[in-house]
Amino acid sequence: MRWRSAVACVLVLSVQGLYSPSDDVVDLSPSNFDREVMQSDSLWLVEFYAPWCGHCQRLVPDWKKAATALKGIVKVGAVDADQHKSLGGQYGVRGFPTIKIFGSNKNKPEDYQGGRSSQAIVDAAINALRSLVKDRMAGKSGGSDQSRQSGSGGGASKKDVVELTDDNFDQTVLNSDDVWMVEFFAPWCGHCKNLEPEWAAAATELKEQTKGKVRLGAVDATVHQVLASRYGIRGFPTIKVFRKGEDPEDYEGGRSRSDIVARALDLFSENAPPPELLEMLNEDVLKKTCEDHQLCIIAVLPHILDTGASGRNGYLEVMMKMAEKYKKKMWGWLWTEAGAQMELETSLGIGGFGYPAMAAINARKMKFALLKGSFSETGIHEFLRDLSVGRGSTAPVGGGALPKINAVEPWDGKDGELPVEDDIDLSDVELDDLGKDEL
Repeated sequence: MRWRSAVACVLVLSVQGLYSPSDDVVDLSPSNFDREVMQSDSLWLVEFYAPWCGHCQRLVPDWKKAATALKGIVKVGAVDADQHKSLGGQYGVRGFPTIKIFGSNKNKPEDYQGGRSSQAIVDAAINALRSLVKDRMAGKSGGSDQSRQSGSGGGASKKDVVELTDDNFDQTVLNSDDVWMVEFFAPWCGHCKNLEPEWAAAATELKEQTKGKVRLGAVDATVHQVLASRYGIRGFPTIKVFRKGEDPEDYEGGRSRSDIVARALDLFSENAPPPELLEMLNEDVLKKTCEDHQLCIIAVLPHILDTGASGRNGYLEVMMKMAEKYKKKMWGWLWTEAGAQMELETSLGIGGFGYPAMAAINARKMKFALLKGSFSETGIHEFLRDLSVGRGSTAPVGGGALPKINAVEPWDGKDGELPVEDDIDLSDVELDDLGKDEL
């Protein structure tokens, strides 16, 4: 159902990047990152940003100014990590903006911890450049592509690739709760030899990035022929993905470290738990959830006396299923009880009726959209799907800011109880006097 309003407008979830081709800031993406940064001899400062992030927007003029000042000396780039989530995830980006310095060892960039002014950025770049020159004078490896090909660059370790055999495969891989990417190789295979350092580097990186939840293994298919035959291995190298309880699937991606890591992080995301569904207990919960995410999805559920615990849990279960379905969007999820946050309801036009209700708030634009369909998996899915592709209609949040939130006690998970009224003792009342007036 369409929501018509004179003040409605389209909520655009995908916005343009913050930098243009005319800037001295190099636009980086998965398609050019390895070539521009990893295979470069230059020092790189790279900002990972999200276009909707207020801090990122405020950084733009200083980042451009620093890039111009460092032109020809230090490379300055930017990654739209909201669009290229796999690239951001590859380097452990959890907030925006995140700035990393790719210097002497490109496979282990340093976090930039300095100020956000152009002068502070330039000073940090010059200091990093001095360190890079010192390392080269001392004969240390620059972590270039050549060093990765030799298997010695980037801190990659073959020990992070698990050696799998006919004897340990079932216990190690099939019975594991972790996701496994397994390479079947032959020692004489040239392509396998080329893949080996990339596979080792990816294994080392993923060990840290996924906390061991996505693991890489290798099977010498010429030795463990029973295992290779079980999975129909006909050529080398063959890479398969194993998830507990599911049939293995073929890996069809590229053979570079970055390609392998990107696919592994997608697998990690697919197997990650859904976002947390939080009860709106105070103002901090609302602000943190809405300001830290591009969208926050808020449900106003009926009063506990109207639904009981089972009814409320049914609504929360629907929300959790939707949070799971849309977890890759990295939205925030909140709920509150009808009447508990009247200023919120008023600012969203819910108006004290029609529960359960749901709204999606874009805190940066201070716009919201209301669920007009049913509060069901189908209705909410259609609502969120339309928002995802920019078809949802919106209106400004009342007051132009997030409303005041009352501090409330968390729901105890039980049915509600009607308030107990005090008994009135009429034993001392003289009934004969009730009809008399006193002057």
